[in-house]
Amino acid sequence: MNDQTPSPSRRSGGRVARRAQRAAPLAADKRAIGPGLSGGTFKPLSDADIARIHEAALTALETIGLADAPETGVALLTGAGAILGDDGRLRFPRALVEDMLAVANKGFSLASRDGLHDLELGGTRVHYGTAGAAVHLVDVAGREYRDSTVQDLHDAARIADRLDNIHFLQRPMVCRDIADNYEMDLNTVYACCAGTTKHVGVSFTDPDYVAGALEMLHMIAGSEEAWRARPFLSNSNCFVVPPMKFATEACRVMEECIKGGMPVLLLSAGMAGATAPQPLAGAILQAVAECLAGIVYVNAMAPGHPAVFGTWPFGLDLRTGAMSVGSGEQALLSAGCAQMHQFYGIPGGAAGGASDAKLPDMQAGWEQMCSNVMTGLSGLNMVYEAAGMHASLLGFCHESLILGDDLIGQALRCVRGIEVSDETLALDVMRETCLGADGTGGVGHYLGADQTLSRMESDYVYPAFGCRMSPKEWVEKEKPDLIAQATARKEAILAEPSPAAFNPELDQALRARFNIHLSV
Repeated sequence: MNDQTPSPSRRSGGRVARRAQRAAPLAADKRAIGPGLSGGTFKPLSDADIARIHEAALTALETIGLADAPETGVALLTGAGAILGDDGRLRFPRALVEDMLAVANKGFSLASRDGLHDLELGGTRVHYGTAGAAVHLVDVAGREYRDSTVQDLHDAARIADRLDNIHFLQRPMVCRDIADNYEMDLNTVYACCAGTTKHVGVSFTDPDYVAGALEMLHMIAGSEEAWRARPFLSNSNCFVVPPMKFATEACRVMEECIKGGMPVLLLSAGMAGATAPQPLAGAILQAVAECLAGIVYVNAMAPGHPAVFGTWPFGLDLRTGAMSVGSGEQALLSAGCAQMHQFYGIPGGAAGGASDAKLPDMQAGWEQMCSNVMTGLSGLNMVYEAAGMHASLLGFCHESLILGDDLIGQALRCVRGIEVSDETLALDVMRETCLGADGTGGVGHYLGADQTLSRMESDYVYPAFGCRMSPKEWVEKEKPDLIAQATARKEAILAEPSPAAFNPELDQALRARFNIHLSV
C-alpha cells in the first residue's frame, strides 16, 4: 500500500500556516478578477446583423433626423454639415456621421479622485457600477419603500467605495428631501464625491447649474487646472427624448459640461414597444441612431472630447405596460448594444444588473445575474445599474448593493473565462499526484499540491456572503440570513470614518460657499 502521508514539502508549515496564507489579503495583481477584464465572447449579433443595423441607423439619420435641438445645437450641427429641414428636423448626411466617427475619442480614462481607481475604457474591457435615478430607498427591515434622501445617497457612495467589484458610482438615487433643484444638483455632487474616490457620474437639471457644480469640483480638485487634467466626475446626459428628438435643455447642459472639461455619457433610453420599436433589433437601431447623432453633436463642438456611447434601450412588459429591466430580453438588448459600440470603436455603456423585484430575493438574484453575466461576456465597457437597483429602477437598496458585489464577482469570473497553458493543464502535477516523484505512487489527491494553494485565489472567486456550508454546519451557525449579514456589513462600513471624506479645511470651505444639506 502506498504511503498516504504528505511529504514535508507539501505541508507548507502545516494547517495553521496554510490557513494564514489563505486569509492574507491578496495583491491586486494576483486576484482572479478586477476592473477592465476583457469580454467579447458572447455575440448575439452576427457581423451581417451589425452591418445591417449600422446601415439602417445611417438611413434613419439621413431621412428621419432628429427634432427639437436648441438654437446653439442647430448652429453647431448645421455648421458641421447637418441639414435643417422645413419641418424643423435636423438630418445627418452619411459623410458627416462618418467624418465625426473618424475624430471621435476611441479610448480614454475615466479618472478617480485618488488615482487608484481609474477606468480604462475601450475595446471589450468591462466595468460594473451603479446608476439610475431611483426615487425610493428599499428598507429591507420593514419590507417597505420610502423617499430617498441625500443621506441615503451619501451612504450608497460610502458603501460602493468599499466594494471591490463596484468600479464606479453613477448617482443611483434622487435626493427627494431637497426641494430646490440647484441645491439638489450640487448636494448630489457633494454627497457622491465625499463618499467615494471612485469615478462619479451625475446629471444636472438646468444648464445654469453647471457653473456652480464646476466651481465645487475645482475646489475639490484644488484648482481648475487640476480638475481639467483629471476630471473625476462625468455628466450622465439624456440628450435625446426617444423617438428621435433632442432633449433641448439637456443638450444645453451637455454643452456647458463639455466647455468645463467634463466627460459625458450620451444616454438614449427608449422603451421597446413605447418610445422605441418593439422588436429588439429595432430598439437597438434607434438607440444607435440617436447616439450617433450625439457623437456628431459632441465632436462638432469639441473634436475628440471623451463621450460614452450610451445606448440604453429598455424592455417593456406589453401585458401591463411595466418596465422589464430584469428580463432576458433586456440582457440581449444591452449585449447587442455592446457589439455596436465595438463596431464603432467608441467606449460604450448600457444597463445591466437591475431588477424588477421589489426586494433582494430569488427573483432579484436571477434577474441581476442574467444581465450582468451576458453584458460582461459581450464586452460592454460600462455596465450601469449593475447592483442595488430594484422595482424597475424605482427603488435602490443598500443591502442589495453589498450582495451585488458578490454577484458581480461571479459574473467577472465568467468574463475572465478559462486560460489554457502548460501550467493550467497541470499535466506535471497530475503525473506526480498519481505516480509520485519517483514513479512508485503518489498521494492520489491534489489538496497538498503546491499549485492548489498557490493558485486557489488567483483562479477562483470566493463569495463573501454566499453560503457553502453543509446543512449541519448551517444549523450549528444558527442559520445565518443573507440579508441580515448584508445589513451588518452596511452598518459596519457606515460606522467607520469614510476614507473618501474631504479634509476639514476643504469641507469647511465648501460649506461656506454652498448650502450643503448633509450634517457634518
